[in-house]
This record gives sequence, C-alpha cells and structure tokens, in this order.
Amino acid sequence: MRDPRSLYELNPDVTVPPGLPLVAGLTGFADAGGAVAQTTAYLLSTLESTTVATFDADELLDYRARRPIILFQGDHLADFRPPRLSLDLATDDLGQPFLLLTGYEPDFQWQRFGSAVMGLIEDLKVSTTTWINAIPMPVPHTRPIGVTVSGNRTELIEAMSIWRPTTQVPANALHLVEYRLHELGHPTTGFVLLIPHYLADAEYPAAAIAALEVISASTGRIFPTDVLREQSREFVARIDEQVAENGELGKLVGTLEERHDSYMEGTTLRSPLTDEDGELPSADEIAAELEKFLAFRRTRDDDSPLGS
Repeated sequence: MRDPRSLYELNPDVTVPPGLPLVAGLTGFADAGGAVAQTTAYLLSTLESTTVATFDADELLDYRARRPIILFQGDHLADFRPPRLSLDLATDDLGQPFLLLTGYEPDFQWQRFGSAVMGLIEDLKVSTTTWINAIPMPVPHTRPIGVTVSGNRTELIEAMSIWRPTTQVPANALHLVEYRLHELGHPTTGFVLLIPHYLADAEYPAAAIAALEVISASTGRIFPTDVLREQSREFVARIDEQVAENGELGKLVGTLEERHDSYMEGTTLRSPLTDEDGELPSADEIAAELEKFLAFRRTRDDDSPLGS
C-alpha cells in the first residue's frame, strides 16, 4: 500500500486542538431522505469552519460514474466545482469545536483511505468518532425517525438503538473505518437513520433534523435546527395533504403506524436529551436555558459569602 498520508493535503495554517470529537458523513451508495447530504451541507453552510485536510479526488473518485457538474452559460463554460472530500475544523452553536469529515464516498482505494482517516484520528488525538448513514424502511412519517446504532459506545446503543438485526449489508467506506476503530478500542458510533421508504428519494428535512439530534447526543455539540424544523413542518404538511387525498396512501400509512406502534409498545427507549414528545430542544431554547443557568450562577455567586 502506498503511503496513506499522500492521499490528502494538510492546511499548514490550521492548528487543531487535541481531544476533539470527529463527525463524518459521506455521500455515495445510499442516502435515504437525503439525510447525509442535507446534514453535511447544512453544517458547512451554517457553522464557521476551516479546512484542515483535502483529499485527492483524482485518486479516489470515479468521475465517469459520478460526473461533476459544470455550467454552460450561453456560449462558454463557467462555475466548475470539483468534487470535494475534506476534513474541517468547525464550531457548534455554542462555539465548541469539533472535526467534520464530509464529501463523496471514495470509489477506489478504500483500504488506503481508511488508513488515512485513522492516521488523522491518531495524529489529531480525536476523542470520539461519530458517523451517519440512512436507509429506507417500512415506517411511517408520522412517527419519530428511529436509528440503529453500531460501535462500542454501549450507553448510546442502549439508549437509542431501536432495531438491532443480525444481517449482511452492503458496506460503505465508513463501515470499514468503524470496523478498524472498534478493533483498536477507539470510541466510535455509527448511526443509521430509518427513513420512511416512500420518502427515500425525497429531500426529507426531518431526516437531517434526526441526524443532528443523534450527533448532538454522541458529541455534546449543539446545532441550529430552527430553519430545518420550519422546512420540515411545510414538507410534512404537503405529505399529509397527499395522504388525505389518496385512499391507498392513507391506508398504507395507517398500516405502517399500527406496525410501528406494535413494535414499539412497551419500549422505554428514549434519548436522555429529548423531551417527553421525543423532540430535541431548538438552538434558541437551549440558548435561553443557558442564559437562565448563567444568570442563576451569577446571582448565587453574588449572594455567597465567597463571592467577590
């Protein structure tokens, strides 16, 4: 194997603090509901970030299978955007840093790519690794999106994984990374979102919200979701209209609801970060609670004999 480090170019102007969590999401073989694509695009567009390492697309990508888009503008070509696979240093809504690996899933050299990622994890002293994926499942859109959790962080598996099959699945590049990290005992978690099969080909905003929620649970990082939640309400309203107007579709959703509720009956599984309705607080709600907490601490410190 050629040197894995030659697969990427480091940005010499960025210093990464040790002990940060890594979040990864690569687009490729399967991405039901556009969960990974939406989530990574949303994070990169809403958070402050700086590129740490850029991978060589000419080594990893099959351009004929996944052709990049170029703009033909009247009489000339413009706006060519080469495919991007990069590691970025980002900060969440509270200013907490973390690492973010996003872009295309490599078509070639998985072993070398996996070794490159593991080398970066070691060199940067990454604390935990979390990655997301999404698959279509016969579940209704009227129920919270569930997840299957893999890895070696048993507290997250016990708290959040609603479906734990024993089955063979087509692997992706991050499966390989998780497998190797698990062997080394590095704290790693894979979240597979279970997306309604009839919405698998749509950009389903609730899928991105669910992805951000599980990433928050795994990393302690907080992300703004208010825009996505508004988009989700509008999207679900349109779906509900179609269901109400189509008897067959309504029957399908009703059957899926019955099966889902029967499966979940008696289950006390719930993330400790969510409320009784299974919802993660919005960024604004979290910020408000944080302000209350800080105000309380200031008042208590002022009243304390030890306060200054």
